[in-house]
Amino acid sequence: MNPFRYQRPATSEEAVNAVAAHGAKFLGGGTNLVDLMKDNVERPTALIDITRLDLTRIDDAPGGGIFVGALVRNSDLASLPHIVENYPLLSQALLSGASPQLRNMATLGGNLLQRTRCYYFMDTAFPACNKRIPGSGCAALNGVNRIHAILGQSDKGATSAETCIATNPSDMNVALAALGAAIHVVGPKSAKRVIPIAEFHRLPGATPQLDTTLRPGELITHVELSAPVFAKNSWYLKVRDRQSYAFALVSVAAGLEMSGGIIKSAGLALGGVAHKPWRSAEAEKSLAGANPTPEAFRRAADLALTGARGYEHNAFKIEMAKQAMVRALTLAARGTDQGAQA
Repeated sequence: MNPFRYQRPATSEEAVNAVAAHGAKFLGGGTNLVDLMKDNVERPTALIDITRLDLTRIDDAPGGGIFVGALVRNSDLASLPHIVENYPLLSQALLSGASPQLRNMATLGGNLLQRTRCYYFMDTAFPACNKRIPGSGCAALNGVNRIHAILGQSDKGATSAETCIATNPSDMNVALAALGAAIHVVGPKSAKRVIPIAEFHRLPGATPQLDTTLRPGELITHVELSAPVFAKNSWYLKVRDRQSYAFALVSVAAGLEMSGGIIKSAGLALGGVAHKPWRSAEAEKSLAGANPTPEAFRRAADLALTGARGYEHNAFKIEMAKQAMVRALTLAARGTDQGAQA
């Protein structure tokens, strides 16, 4: 771990000004950043501790939604009665991630910014990683790629500066994508903006070192959730190598708005398959007005995985993702409470 300066600002404005220093990073729960620092993947020159900022509130939003502060701990958010009752998809996703100890420390904002767990990014002994060392290539392409992307990846060959097949590791992000959350940020000169979550995380494209569309110096202040429409029919399904403390090979956040036994609308997102939570408008559109049948769910799954491409060790994820979607949608259609008993 390299030497760094430490600063604890009292306001968001002070925090934004402090992080303007070259190489400075915000510090919240530290459950990801500190690990990366210990492994010399992240080498900040300064840590700006934001844990004393007033970003732990949960307030009502216009139209029946809520604002959740960026420093709300994952464990607190997952167990909050209002979240469990109205946004069970989010609660389920949070509780499937990490361990109780980590959830007690991890924050909403930090979870949004989780970095990939690609082996070649996490281990500095491997010299080729465009995300860690821009322009160095991608060792995962021809290496061990079991946990890697099958959708939206950038693949121009192992030596290309643009190649990256890493995935976003967060469970929470997948649920937020299905719920259509919005990310509120503040930047230099108190400039504020709202970023739809579909535009917050990005695909690798030509700049795989960038995970999000945040601008330099911007601080996440809160996340906005719209009025709940999937509370009665939603499910988060996570397929992983072990039941606890493991990242998803494939995950599915499925929300259905039902009316008279017919699907009125759907929110669907996949995790573990792309550089960002993967939401398919075509799959959601195919479910609108449909009966909740296995055939309709499989049709949506096929649409969601259109264009998927596997590699030596992860081609199995294509069919796994389709079957996981069918299962998650089936449980969501039964009802959130009934799905829990399945």
